[in-house]
Amino acid sequence: MRFDKRREAFHQDDRVTEADNTVAADDDIGHLLLSLLQGFYWFDEGLQNYLQARRWPSVTRPQSMVMANIVLGVRRPSDIARNMGVSRQAIHATISQMVTLGMVALVDDPTNGRVKVVAVTPLGEMMRTDAQQAMLVMGEELGRRLGKPAVLRAAHMMNQDWGRPMTFTPEPAER
Repeated sequence: MRFDKRREAFHQDDRVTEADNTVAADDDIGHLLLSLLQGFYWFDEGLQNYLQARRWPSVTRPQSMVMANIVLGVRRPSDIARNMGVSRQAIHATISQMVTLGMVALVDDPTNGRVKVVAVTPLGEMMRTDAQQAMLVMGEELGRRLGKPAVLRAAHMMNQDWGRPMTFTPEPAER
């Protein structure tokens, strides 16, 4: 699915002028968040299909996101909830499902015994290993579809430290 008909026309017309190229690039930047989200969905659906083919239990998108947070080093349920933009109650329900599936366990935080953190179980580690293999397979396929150099450039760029999120001072609204 493409978000902009002009971009489709840009890619189909080999008589593109420099001005048209700038417009298409601006459109791509304007839709970057949507493109990132679309790419996330593509990878997540492929991951679910790969895990299903490997006979793992079905994993929901929120469960995938919890595992991604754990891999990124975020282990406290409240921090995971904040990253995902959901309530602590919702994240605890998701983690409880994952505990029932045997993917994770809640254990005492070694730095604060009053707090629980999410730990990957041996079964969860096996699933994570298969998920990493799925990512490699999908990355290779994306390279075949879009060109390996382009995919490698995009991956390199995405893996850079983007710094802290931007903050903005609101300007008075003109009404």
